[in-house]
Amino acid sequence: MTTQQKVWFITGTSRGFGREWAEAALERGDRVAATARNIESLKALTDSYGDRLLALQLDVTDKAAVDTAVAHAHEHFGRLDVVVNNAGYGLFGTIEEVSEDEARAQIETNLFGALWVTKAALPILRAQGSGHFVQVSSIGGLMAFPNLGLYHASKWAVEAFSQSLALEVAPFGLHVTIVEPTGYSTDWSGDSAVNATPIDVYEPARAARAARVKPGMVGDPTATREAILAIVDADEPPLRVFFGRGQVERIEEEYGKRLDTWHAWKDLSERAHGSAQ
Repeated sequence: MTTQQKVWFITGTSRGFGREWAEAALERGDRVAATARNIESLKALTDSYGDRLLALQLDVTDKAAVDTAVAHAHEHFGRLDVVVNNAGYGLFGTIEEVSEDEARAQIETNLFGALWVTKAALPILRAQGSGHFVQVSSIGGLMAFPNLGLYHASKWAVEAFSQSLALEVAPFGLHVTIVEPTGYSTDWSGDSAVNATPIDVYEPARAARAARVKPGMVGDPTATREAILAIVDADEPPLRVFFGRGQVERIEEEYGKRLDTWHAWKDLSERAHGSAQ
């Protein structure tokens, strides 16, 4: 396990996981380039940690601004060790309810924002011969629920490009970890969320999703601090890791259903391939 001082680049550090992980890194002596749309939200970090914190105003949907911010962080600190793609938000609405603008904005932030930061940092980490990308996905990056279709689409896409990325960059000594949290007491479904204009016929779908949230299912974001440090310090970090109880069992059930369906239709699948050549 490697615990030497690291330099982090973290998006979305005004609150939530990004804020918790920035503070965890700073408290142990690491240095952090922290980004937020509103740089004033980072003032407390700057006041507390001085020159170990580089505060950067950034909208991750602006590729040119992303390129500039990553280059600035690298020039300022001299290296980048951990790049955390955390910026994102939840879009609540059924497929019919979500507008074109809402759909595009969700993908621009959650998917393209992570892609632009990854692409900007990759040549730096590759030249170093070391580094770690941490991509914040969700249990919703592996399965889907009603009223969150475009959010799921964005996170499934992050999962896909990150798995390809991991295969591509392993020869250069780089690591990729996809963090898949369940529900936490962040403002993901509060102030940060966007809600599409509801259509009455979908009220049962919204009610069904709300009914799935049981007492004890909401996690404490501060508990993830130790976990994220353990991941970035590991010599062989995981490609995927859940944050939250009960997720392995949940995904076993989900993937079991998929396997059952694929097996049930296996004969048709093979016939669809045509005669062996």
